[in-house]
Amino acid sequence: MDVPVELSRIVITETSPEQVIFLKEKDGERTFPIVIGINEALAIDRRLKGIELPRPMTHDLLAQVIEAMGGHLAKIVINDLRQHTFIATLFIERDGETIEVDSRPSDAIALGSALDTPIFVAEHVLDEVLGEPLDLEGQRENLQRRRDELTEAIAQVQHRLESKGFKESTGGEKIRTLQRYLKEMQSELDAIEEILRHIP
Repeated sequence: MDVPVELSRIVITETSPEQVIFLKEKDGERTFPIVIGINEALAIDRRLKGIELPRPMTHDLLAQVIEAMGGHLAKIVINDLRQHTFIATLFIERDGETIEVDSRPSDAIALGSALDTPIFVAEHVLDEVLGEPLDLEGQRENLQRRRDELTEAIAQVQHRLESKGFKESTGGEKIRTLQRYLKEMQSELDAIEEILRHIP
């Protein structure tokens, strides 16, 4: 049985190559994260916001190819989980025929996000992802360790920026760089806190 879900949140952290999207059961309370790449996260975010670029990016191009060939992306199904890696399938309808295409969930969602394409997750995948096999305790410990590192680094940078002697002896460009670095670290810390709240 496939369970309808929706994209409930995107957490984008510029200082990390790994981003997180959250899928939530439409008619229930179950929710789970999927770690994706920065390019896919930005593509999903951009397509959801309807931001158009001068030339089509990869997911825009694929959507145009499907349309030009008379196809329609009917649904996306995340139908398997292998060694902690999610597997998805695109269901494309064309001339009364359904074509199934293997896909990463991140690419599938980036493709379908601008088209209001329904997303489903197989029941057995939900059961597995919300159970013990994903080593949630290990994930929690890694995130807590990174959170502690960021908290200490943020305190150090803030102390330096607030130091009168540092401001007087440092050029404006370096100060702006540290301020930008501080903002990025704070953004990553906020993202980690958000993820920790969703780990049971």
